[in-house]
Amino acid sequence: MTTVHPIPSAAPDESRWAAVLARDAGSDGRFVYGVRSTGIYCRPSCPARRPGRSNVRFFDTPAHARAAGFRPCRRCRPDQPLGQAAALVQRARSLIAAAPATLSLAQLAAALGRSPGHVQRTFKRLTGVTPREYAAACRIERLKEQLRAGRTVSEAQYAAGFGSSSRLYERAKQHLGMTPSRYRQRGRGIRIGYSVVATPLGPLLVAGTERGLCLVRFGQTKAQLEDALREEFPAATLVVNLPRVARWARALETHVKGLEPSALLPLDVQATAFQWQVWRELRRIPYGETRTYREVALAIGQPRAVRAVARACASNPVVVAIPCHRVIRSDGTLGGYRFGLKRKRALLSQERGSA
Repeated sequence: MTTVHPIPSAAPDESRWAAVLARDAGSDGRFVYGVRSTGIYCRPSCPARRPGRSNVRFFDTPAHARAAGFRPCRRCRPDQPLGQAAALVQRARSLIAAAPATLSLAQLAAALGRSPGHVQRTFKRLTGVTPREYAAACRIERLKEQLRAGRTVSEAQYAAGFGSSSRLYERAKQHLGMTPSRYRQRGRGIRIGYSVVATPLGPLLVAGTERGLCLVRFGQTKAQLEDALREEFPAATLVVNLPRVARWARALETHVKGLEPSALLPLDVQATAFQWQVWRELRRIPYGETRTYREVALAIGQPRAVRAVARACASNPVVVAIPCHRVIRSDGTLGGYRFGLKRKRALLSQERGSA
């Protein structure tokens, strides 16, 4: 099972939240977010401290945020026009997404009135990926949308811009983790066991297939977590407390309680090649230690992909099992965490104490 980078297959708000956590300047102009506790709305790249997820609302435009009673941030000035680089990337994204076939770098640069080298450098600096990689992500996302809508594989193939079935299945193996026909069934035929365990940081959902863990997440209530699991795998057969998954849940439960490190549990997760690089590196971080986003980028041989590393951390579907909480900013501050900085701080504190 896999998703595509850099466009997550999760709900739009979760995709936007990942961009906010990564301070993704490439998402500026695509949406703004408002903070209920302050009444302020910001760009995704705003340098201000990140709020709790429950305090955040997303808006397509600054006008929508103002209509809802929010006022613009004085630091990132979301009501002002985008900077030149961000505006260029936004135009490039729009052209790539609207193109029926893949644009070459030369074609994209000509449409933008810039040199190919300038477009390549600017796009990757702000998004963490090249225009070509972004275009591939767009095609895969269109394919997934078509398959989820019930189109046949052939219909979805051509609607998504794949010229041949061999190219389609090559990409599907890398990005979907299954054949297009299997993905179209939305998990039908897959048996997923799950357990919800109580931890000092709140209920923890642990779900897995016969191959390994496929979803681990914190929540407020057991019912909320079960709803999230059904939304993620709507056609799968869900089984409560399957023995194999219950053992994995106990291992993660003792880890969160600070009793002992969890073993390297088997995984069956959604991942691109880049995400796998990042997640493998995260699992190499020793218990009780941390790394910065830049150090992870250097470790995987992509020193300029710091933002992309942050997005890979934010899109981690099996928290704790893949310890994205062990990645912090270069200045020593915690950075983001999908389930709240309070949980991230507690996990790190417990691990340092136990180590």
